[in-house]
Amino acid sequence: MATQIHSVLSPLNLGYLSIVLFLVYRIYFELTTGARRRRMIDENGCKAPYKYPHKGIMGKIMGWDVLKQIMKSGAEGNMHETNRKRNFKNGIFTLQTRRLFENSIITIEPENVKTVLATKFSDYSLGKARLDVFQPLFGHGIFDTDGAAWERSRSLIRPNFVRAQVADLDMFESHVQALIANVPRDGSAVDLQDLFFGLTMDSATEFLFGKSANTLSPKLVTPAAADFVKSFIYCTERISYELRTFGLASWLPNPEYKRNVKIIHDYANGVVQEALHKMENTKFTEDLASGKAKYTFLYELCSRTRDPYTLRSELLNVLLAGRDTTAGLLSNTWQVMSKRPDIYNKLKAEVDALNGERPDYQTIKDMKYLKFVLNESLRLMPVVPGNSRTAIRDTVLPLGGGPDQKSPMLVKKGQVVVYHPWSMHRREDFYGKDALEFKPERWETLRPGWEYLPFNGGPRICVGQQYALLEAGYTTVRLMQQFPRMESRDSREWREWLTITLSSGVGCKVALFEK
Repeated sequence: MATQIHSVLSPLNLGYLSIVLFLVYRIYFELTTGARRRRMIDENGCKAPYKYPHKGIMGKIMGWDVLKQIMKSGAEGNMHETNRKRNFKNGIFTLQTRRLFENSIITIEPENVKTVLATKFSDYSLGKARLDVFQPLFGHGIFDTDGAAWERSRSLIRPNFVRAQVADLDMFESHVQALIANVPRDGSAVDLQDLFFGLTMDSATEFLFGKSANTLSPKLVTPAAADFVKSFIYCTERISYELRTFGLASWLPNPEYKRNVKIIHDYANGVVQEALHKMENTKFTEDLASGKAKYTFLYELCSRTRDPYTLRSELLNVLLAGRDTTAGLLSNTWQVMSKRPDIYNKLKAEVDALNGERPDYQTIKDMKYLKFVLNESLRLMPVVPGNSRTAIRDTVLPLGGGPDQKSPMLVKKGQVVVYHPWSMHRREDFYGKDALEFKPERWETLRPGWEYLPFNGGPRICVGQQYALLEAGYTTVRLMQQFPRMESRDSREWREWLTITLSSGVGCKVALFEK
């Protein structure tokens, strides 16, 4: 009997069996999935996209040539510009490339981006790889869930960003004054980027938690809050690294990351429990409802759910957006202005028209050149320079197929579609021959559509974009009113610093003068 079993399971017979099973699978696949895809191709006139010419065996198998270049250029601070020059040349705006063992699509066609984010929104998800990286730290919140879970998160979050909540300029003022207090008055250099990150952390934690981390006020900051901030910075940088390596870095043990995640969770859990305890007080809830108690994002969430995990997840999700994006926008903008006195002086003239008065919400909205400067900063240095979605069913993109890239193309279930605002914002056919130049004046006539994507688009458009623009605009105005003159103290050119968002890799080292 044993001899017979051994004979059946011999290597030769196992080889034959494997071939038979593979052939059966291929026949079944071609009769089902394959037939459906062929019908989609015929019905939509789909053609194959341009395929990136990977180099070497490992490049062709898993895109190792591109991955090595991404890692090298990321360390040098020019990853996104390197990606643009590598992928989008000679009229190529959509291409297929190897990404580990899968074929991914990269596009900077606005119609494709619109299709992914809006018109065929339900055909795509964030993708398991991204969720696996984000959720251990941020939990299940608005920026790292899909489907019904995302819809629940959005219904919880969106009411908190109506004008009445985001226009609390008194809160901004207190933190801007703390920033100003940290600026040397003797003409010595200061890195404004460090102060901007402190500002946005302090204002975001006050808006979200009801109490500020006070990183810009050393006498007020607690050891627990200081540790929380340090851990938050460490973890976001680590997550960025894992995303750039397509998740490969997450395979390596990292006890330091786990330790910092615990610090973040412990601090946030304490904030949540304190809020839940307050919500048990009838007088407190009545004061919230009547407006006598100060508005706080967390307390408003507590009126909709009392689940501690949900509350912590949404807090950390929104903190990521509220801190990093606005700080990046401010840092990038001021770094450019420090090297461009023509822009600084033109904006200062608009600020001077306020005669030193604190601007209100509408004043900020009406400052045209301020808006132009921020728009141009978000165009050339988008705080989210690249993003992606994963197809959850076979679907079609309207452009990118065929030699002329004008035909539709099939996107297979499980395929990743990467869209790249950094490169799309530099297309000369949209922004002119001077597309690489920082030129706020272009916004006097520019009215872009999906080719300008600073805050995403479609149903998942950033709910906090007005909050971010208001804080960046208000901070810029108040700084200029206090310091009418600025000198750059760094000869280096701007380069990328990538956490989950984009900031200046050289900081923003300047001297500010009150006269």
